[in-house]
Amino acid sequence: MRIFHVGVDHFTELDVMPAALPAQGFLWLGSGRREFELGSAEVQAAMQRWTGGTLVDLHISDLLNNQLPSHFDYTSWYDLMVFRRLAAGAGSQGMFFDDQHGTASTARQALAAIDTSPVGFALFDRVLLTVHPTDCAVREHFAHRLGGLAAGGEPRGSARLPLSAAELMLRMLNHMVDSYLDLRRLLTRQLGTLQAQLLDPRSRFDDWQILLESRNSLHLLEDTCEDQHTAVQEWIDALDEWPDEADLQARRERELLRVRSRDVLEHIERVLGHVRRLEQSAETAVQMHFSALGHRTNDIMRTLTVLTAIFLPLNLITGFFGMNFEALPLIHSAGGFWFAFAAMVSVVIGLVLFFRRKRYIGTRG
Repeated sequence: MRIFHVGVDHFTELDVMPAALPAQGFLWLGSGRREFELGSAEVQAAMQRWTGGTLVDLHISDLLNNQLPSHFDYTSWYDLMVFRRLAAGAGSQGMFFDDQHGTASTARQALAAIDTSPVGFALFDRVLLTVHPTDCAVREHFAHRLGGLAAGGEPRGSARLPLSAAELMLRMLNHMVDSYLDLRRLLTRQLGTLQAQLLDPRSRFDDWQILLESRNSLHLLEDTCEDQHTAVQEWIDALDEWPDEADLQARRERELLRVRSRDVLEHIERVLGHVRRLEQSAETAVQMHFSALGHRTNDIMRTLTVLTAIFLPLNLITGFFGMNFEALPLIHSAGGFWFAFAAMVSVVIGLVLFFRRKRYIGTRG
């Protein structure tokens, strides 16, 4: 567990939990899920000293639950946000999909690498408690970034230290949503490989298990994004119900929170729209595959039908001259064979020209 004191112009990591809240700024407690489970009693005691209230037991269970979907809940003294991140898991960053030679094994590894572990936020007035998965890089990223801003090691520009615990939470939510970009490239390349295999007329596609796993992963991502959207929308609704501040600066900070909240919501909507477009693209590729397969089958059947139509009169002619009669025309003539052969060739040429005129055979134009 790491403890940080965030002020207007400083960012300091504390060795131990302070006895009381600092005079200015707020505290950020970032903990792994296992560390929070072992140290929950100490955290509860610190929250009682700092805020006069503790976390509800059900909310502690929510923070420790690794399968909980994104959702928002609130009490009169703190708000609870559980937000499932969208990220590419360990080892997936080095995966590469060749557009023409993607393999089923790499596709399956990419699907297994998708990580949607939840991150929990308990938001008090001047305290932010975050509970992260074991391998979550969000805490380390913000600890490094805020430390760089405070020390002047990074160019500030419009960047600054967060003014409140709520603003830091929104920054983390926005960062987790934006981390979907890496996963988006991964899924887009994977689906592009599968689509190329589906629509390749020279290959016989048989990786239906991979395609099914891809569609299931997209459905999972869509459900995750919808839960994220609902949780952030509920947070915005709760933010609108906060009592109005008399101080002008406080009202401006509240309006800034609304702006950041709407920005996070808009990013989630863009992610959700992209996931749905990927789903639609996968469905379209499957439909095009079966359409192309049906068209190829029709071409084969048309070719066989034309060949049958050409050889049917030839069989009729040879069968006619194969009758066992004594008085059969041309049967005893020296030119009878050549006459029959010429008739057969004429029939073949005539039928070929007829079928080409009807566009039953010939090159595509």
